[in-house]
Amino acid sequence: MIVTTTPSIEGRSITGYLGIVTGEAILGANIFRDLFAGIRDIVGGRSAAYEEELGKARRTALAEMQQTAAALGADAVVGVDLDYEVINNMLMVSASGTAVRLG
Repeated sequence: MIVTTTPSIEGRSITGYLGIVTGEAILGANIFRDLFAGIRDIVGGRSAAYEEELGKARRTALAEMQQTAAALGADAVVGVDLDYEVINNMLMVSASGTAVRLG
């Protein structure tokens, strides 16, 4: 499945819009405690463990969004947006876009 932040796909025509699709992943409060316990791996102001967890959350949110789009019969998701929010000491990563059929 094609996933893009752009509103269209070069060389392909959109033949149908199937609706907005989303995916979310939430990192609980324990992840912050665990990550800060491993603060030793910070190099140059960056924490590899924290970045790895954020990457997992992003991939999970995108995969969930793609599964929802596939269930609608989509060929692609366009206009994808990633958001990161902190809610009650938890980090939420959400992905949203428009599921489309391509010609």
